[in-house]
Amino acid sequence: MTIITRFPPSPTGFMHIGTARTALFNWLYARRHGGKMLFRIEDTDRARHNEEAVVALINAMKWLDLDWDGEIVSQYEQRNRHAEVALELLDKGLAYRCYCSQEELEEMRVKAKADGKPTFYDRRWRNKGAEDAPEGVEPVIRIKAPLEGATTLHDEVQGDVTVQNEQLDDFVILRADGTPTYMLSVVVDDHDMGVTHVIRGDDHLNNAFRQNVIYEAMEWDKPVYAHLPLILGPDGAKMSKRHGAASVEEYRDMGYLPEAMRNYLLRLGWSHGDDEIISMAQALEWFDLEHIGKAAARFDFAKLESLNAHYIKECDNQRLLESTLPLYKIRHGIEPDSAAQERIMQSADELKSRAKTLIQFVDESVFYARVSPFEYDEKAAALLDQDGKDILKILLDAFEALPSFTADDIQNVCKAVAQEHKDGKLGKVAMPLRAALTGTTVSPSVFHAAEILGRDESLARVRAALA
Repeated sequence: MTIITRFPPSPTGFMHIGTARTALFNWLYARRHGGKMLFRIEDTDRARHNEEAVVALINAMKWLDLDWDGEIVSQYEQRNRHAEVALELLDKGLAYRCYCSQEELEEMRVKAKADGKPTFYDRRWRNKGAEDAPEGVEPVIRIKAPLEGATTLHDEVQGDVTVQNEQLDDFVILRADGTPTYMLSVVVDDHDMGVTHVIRGDDHLNNAFRQNVIYEAMEWDKPVYAHLPLILGPDGAKMSKRHGAASVEEYRDMGYLPEAMRNYLLRLGWSHGDDEIISMAQALEWFDLEHIGKAAARFDFAKLESLNAHYIKECDNQRLLESTLPLYKIRHGIEPDSAAQERIMQSADELKSRAKTLIQFVDESVFYARVSPFEYDEKAAALLDQDGKDILKILLDAFEALPSFTADDIQNVCKAVAQEHKDGKLGKVAMPLRAALTGTTVSPSVFHAAEILGRDESLARVRAALA
C-alpha cells in the first residue's frame, strides 16, 4: 500500500503555527514511507475565501521547504462530485430531504439546550416523504446517522475513543442551494484522492466520527486517523496573536531560518529520546506516529531562539548573506553594494557566533554598508563627547602612522593609548572608536571591524566623528 497523506488548509488567512506543524508531520510521514503528500485547498466557504491567503499558504510551504505531489486541488472545483455523492446516498435511502425552516431549527436548538441534549435536530423529516413537503421550500439533504449503540474509533495518537451514537446528529451534507458542506466534501475528496492517513489537529477528532458515517454509508475504506494535540502559548492558553507572532510569515520576517522552524515544530508534540537538534535527514529516518504525545504542547520562544542560533552558526555564509540582504533594506533603508557585501562576508563567522536571529545579524553588521558621514544612535553619540573625541584624535594620528592595519596592530595601538591616557582601561578607548566606526555600541570586535573596513574607510569615519 502506498501511503498518501494530505495537507488541506482553508484559505482564510496566513499559515499559523499549528497548520505548519500539521503540514510538516504529514510531509514527514509520507516521505519516510516513500508515499505521497497531496495539497488541497478547502475553499468551499466562498464567503471567507481569500486568494491572497492561498498565495500566502503556498509561499509558507515553499519557505519551510515542504513540497507536495501533483497539482494543488481546489475543493470548491470538486463540488459537483460532492453533490453526486449526496444524491447517491439519498437514492440508497441513507440520507433524506429536510424541509425545516430556520425558525423551526432555532426552536429545536433552544429546546435541546433546555433539556440538556447533546444534539438539537429532532430528525422530524427522517421518515417523511416528499408528499409531506411544504410548498416553496428548498430542502437540505441530511445523512442518516446511527440512532443507538456506540462507535469506537482507533486513533494513532489518542488511542481508542468511544462516542455514544446518540451524540451523532443527522448533519447536513448538501445545502438547500445545492452546495456541499465541509463534512461531505472532506470525505469525498479524501476517498477520491486515495488518502490513507488523515493527520490533523485534535479539534477535528469529533468530526472523524461524523465523517465515518459517510464512509460507512458509501462502503468506502476509512483512513487511518492521527489527531495531533493543540499548541498552547507559554501561559497554557490557546496560542494566539497576544503571545507574539502567530503565523509562519511573521517568524520568517523576525529572522528565523526555515530549518530552525522545522526542527522546533517537529519537537512540538513529537520526540526522539532526548534529542533536541534533529536534522531533516534524521527526521525522515525517525519520524513515526507512535511518539506523538497526547498532551498539548506549549510554545517556548527561548527554545526556538536557541535552535535558530544553532542553525545560523551552521548556515553557509553565502546563503546567509542572500537571506539577509532584503532585511537591510527593510530595517535600515540600505542596499549593501558589492564592497559592503564583501565586508559582511569577511565578518560573517563572528557575526554568526553572536546572532540568535537574522535580524540581529543584520543590525550588528549594517555599519559595514553605511556611507560616512552617518547618524549615531543615542548611546554612541554620548560616547562622542569631548573626552571621546580627544581619544579619537590620538587614535587618528596613531593609525595614520601604522605600517600595516591589521586587527592586532589596531588593538595594540588602543592598548597603548589606554595605558597612557586611561589607566590601562581598554574600554575607555575602544568604545569611542566603536561609536565612530559603527554608529552604535553593539558590534563585532571593533579591532576586526576596523581591519575589515580598511585604513582609508576607518580614518574617514573617525574624521567624520571628530567633525
